[in-house]
Amino acid sequence: MCRTSARTSATSALVIAALASSFLAASCRRAPDVDPTYRAEVERWRRERVADLGRDNGWLTLVGLFWLKPGENRFGSAPDAPLRLEGKGVPPIAGSLFLAANGDVRLIPAPTAGVTLNGQPATEAVLRADRDGEPDIVSIGTLRMHVIVRGEARGVRVRDPQSQARLAFNGIDCFPIDPAYRVEATLERIPQPREVLVASAHGPEQRMLVPGTVRFALKGRTLSLVPFVTSPDDDTLFFVFRDATSGQESYGAGRFLDAKAPAKGSTTFVLDFNYSTNPPCAFTPYATCPLPPKENVLPVRIEAGEETPHIH
Repeated sequence: MCRTSARTSATSALVIAALASSFLAASCRRAPDVDPTYRAEVERWRRERVADLGRDNGWLTLVGLFWLKPGENRFGSAPDAPLRLEGKGVPPIAGSLFLAANGDVRLIPAPTAGVTLNGQPATEAVLRADRDGEPDIVSIGTLRMHVIVRGEARGVRVRDPQSQARLAFNGIDCFPIDPAYRVEATLERIPQPREVLVASAHGPEQRMLVPGTVRFALKGRTLSLVPFVTSPDDDTLFFVFRDATSGQESYGAGRFLDAKAPAKGSTTFVLDFNYSTNPPCAFTPYATCPLPPKENVLPVRIEAGEETPHIH
């Protein structure tokens, strides 16, 4: 097994330095006949991937996810607080988040609770959500939270840079790099991307756009996948897939893969499963992740990319 090895610490500088400097133990199994330049590209990308997971705002820092109800939603450390926050320096009641009928979420901080908004002492304000760009960050003690929008639902995602998951993280197991899983694919476009509802883990269905069907050959078999895009002009194709390793060597709910869309006037592009990653939900129960549509359940083993992470 190849292992991207890294261990985090409580501070961002130490985390990133440790993650970026450690990678792939010498005892890794190696796929034969891998071009050194290609191997170096994949290994560099894997180092960056692990470093991203361990950053202050990485997935490993998530410690809570709450879906807001219409009206007042009190937050704090009190056992009866609808949004119960567990962290150093969090008072019993730190304030309220008021969900309005139009979808706005208003912060109403409690006096003397020490709540800050984007690093400044907080006052009553409507919060910018992740759908609107960089979200507003509400901080209490060691915790940070922001509003997320998923479909018609409004939620609050909570992070703690000192989370146990971040401190205990020691890397990701990966299949050996194998160029056989780097294939040429064809995108059969449809005139206009169609909107679909995709089931998700730990959250409501998510609306996605499907620009067509991708077809490719892998180890003598003809296969297909449905890609997702965020807009008709998106130059990245996003895949959520399961295969015969799912639930065994790889994460049971499936994996993610990004690919650069075909150039204008072309239909072919490179699909490289060596860049397959675990979804955020493989690292934390507080992420919302789209699940593979039935068209994306492959009847073959994709022995490439990341394996199931070991989270303690």
